[in-house]
Amino acid sequence: MSVKEFVRNAEISSQSLSPTRYGVLLIVTATFLWSLSGFLTQLPQLGIWEKDTRGTAIAFWRALFALVLLIPLCRKISWHFAMIPMVVSFATMTISFLTAMVVGSPANTIWLQYLAPAWVMLGAILVYGDRPTSRDWVMLSFCTAGVLFILFMETMSGENRPDQKWYASVLAILSGVTYAGVILSMRALPNEDPAWLITLNHGATALVVGPIVLIGGMAIPSGGAWWVLVCLGIFQMGLPYFLFAHGLKTTPSHIAALISLLEPVFLPIWVHLVRRNDPEYLPPGWWTWVGAGLILFGLLSRYASLPRPFRSKRAMKYSRDEDSVAADEVDS
Repeated sequence: MSVKEFVRNAEISSQSLSPTRYGVLLIVTATFLWSLSGFLTQLPQLGIWEKDTRGTAIAFWRALFALVLLIPLCRKISWHFAMIPMVVSFATMTISFLTAMVVGSPANTIWLQYLAPAWVMLGAILVYGDRPTSRDWVMLSFCTAGVLFILFMETMSGENRPDQKWYASVLAILSGVTYAGVILSMRALPNEDPAWLITLNHGATALVVGPIVLIGGMAIPSGGAWWVLVCLGIFQMGLPYFLFAHGLKTTPSHIAALISLLEPVFLPIWVHLVRRNDPEYLPPGWWTWVGAGLILFGLLSRYASLPRPFRSKRAMKYSRDEDSVAADEVDS
């Protein structure tokens, strides 16, 4: 069965669900698959590379295997100037995120990358002239406070966590900034095929990182490492991007943003399951959860909306009657 036939069968089987529920299901599935990076990147099969270079090697092989899934899904190939900053941002995001995951705290990395909405807001002001709302500024304030708190505590406690590099948090923030660059660039490409854009991003990443990995003397994967890299490319990267793009067609963007917050919740759990018996493993410090709480509150304050209280038809009719009486009194 080809990839296109698989997708067509999945769409047919989803007809029993409402469009909104189907879209939410796709986004939840994509978020779950994205979080598998916390599991797969920590597996011992990838220990063939040193920590400082492991993120670069994973970025190349993951992008290469993601293309196996994505290329058959492309329907329209096109070119636009905005694709240049998009692919540069995506390649930088991938390398910095994976390197930070390996040399630093995975929990810190994912939460610092989730500063992306704040960077998107600032970029939209500078590039597109958007006018932020009060909710936007609240989000930026709490997210910034969370990041500064994590960075400060990581700096203060660096001597107690020798297995983690000092620059891991910087790379994590860079991954969030470049993730915002991808989003802002794609905003200028509303009429392009999503599958083509995702394919272009991964293809550029493979081309940029490939010479470093293949010519730079890095070890070639063998044995179980191949299976881990295949899972990273197809199931952790290629498939979830495709599912997320289709889920957005029937799911409001603010709901999708809230659902994606499941990823930083799942990821530390995966890391703990893989490394709980590793004598060098140290669970995230308490400051990670405090800073993550500030970031989460900032994101929720921006994207979550309080539901209106339920009111019966009788109560609504009574309210309208009161309003009409008040209006008659004013007129008289």
